[in-house]
Amino acid sequence: MRSSYLELVCPAGTPAALHAAVAAGADTVYCGFRDCTNARNYPGLNFDMDEMIAGVTYAHEHGCKVLVTINTFPRAGQEKSWHQAVDNAAIAGADAIILADIGLLDYATRSHPGLRRHLSVQASAANALSILFYREHFDIKRVVLPRVLSIEDVASLIQQTEMETEVFAFGSVGPMSEGRCFLSSYMTGLSPTHEGVCAPASHVVYQDDNHCIKSCLGSVTLNKFSKDEPAAYPTPCKGRYEANGRTSYLFEEPIGLNAVDILPQLKAAGVTALKIEGRQRSRAYVSKVVGTFRKALDDLAAGTQTHGSGDLKTMAEGGRETSGAYKKGWR
Repeated sequence: MRSSYLELVCPAGTPAALHAAVAAGADTVYCGFRDCTNARNYPGLNFDMDEMIAGVTYAHEHGCKVLVTINTFPRAGQEKSWHQAVDNAAIAGADAIILADIGLLDYATRSHPGLRRHLSVQASAANALSILFYREHFDIKRVVLPRVLSIEDVASLIQQTEMETEVFAFGSVGPMSEGRCFLSSYMTGLSPTHEGVCAPASHVVYQDDNHCIKSCLGSVTLNKFSKDEPAAYPTPCKGRYEANGRTSYLFEEPIGLNAVDILPQLKAAGVTALKIEGRQRSRAYVSKVVGTFRKALDDLAAGTQTHGSGDLKTMAEGGRETSGAYKKGWR
């Protein structure tokens, strides 16, 4: 791994994206198998076994680590595919696996005690007691914290647990406690929790409506946009809803998280690694975002940081950026 200010953990939704992330300066990439064992189970994404072995080999040859996401929750009696994913990650030579399900954590701990285990954000571990539980019982080495904590909250958790922490630095803004999301399943029958899909493209419909665009998921209209409004992909948490006689974004607005300008504060809080989201995004996205953060981290390490290290607004959801809960309290 490069000598860097913080470990840069980058998305690889495809073998081509893995190569792009490595070339752009990733310290670590994360990816998943082409099935429901990971939370980005979309057509055209992810890795079969041969591709995973080749990807790990390529990354290691270029000084980059590979984390395999196995972060969905098996249904009772259907654990075989998830157990196989853990076994295959070990065979492929992954540096760590990212897990959320307690039963799967137990299987990995017993079957592959030497394979490093990280706790996925899908586990919703956002307090010291829950993090320490996973460390005590499953020897978790790192926890991925949800996007609902302030910098002060993150620092406090690190002090209380003395755990490696990975925080989100760029990508989507999640609503409230992450993990266990079933909103999509009410509209499509599929959820990121079990099937690894939120708002599958097969259920998305866009319609013209009197000079506006309606975005629908299944039979539910989630939003209506005029031509000059920022528009997000129609996921349930980014829809507009009517409550108490007012229509608004009840969960989250279409806006992207970007923490590039608060990297020194995250480092001072004791953060180990920065996670860039976007396994379903293009190689161009991966190259641009990873390259921008690589430069920002290298500048910080050299003491030459400048404010606003690269314009990433065009890559942000809805074309707008926020520092999220890091600097914003609850609404």
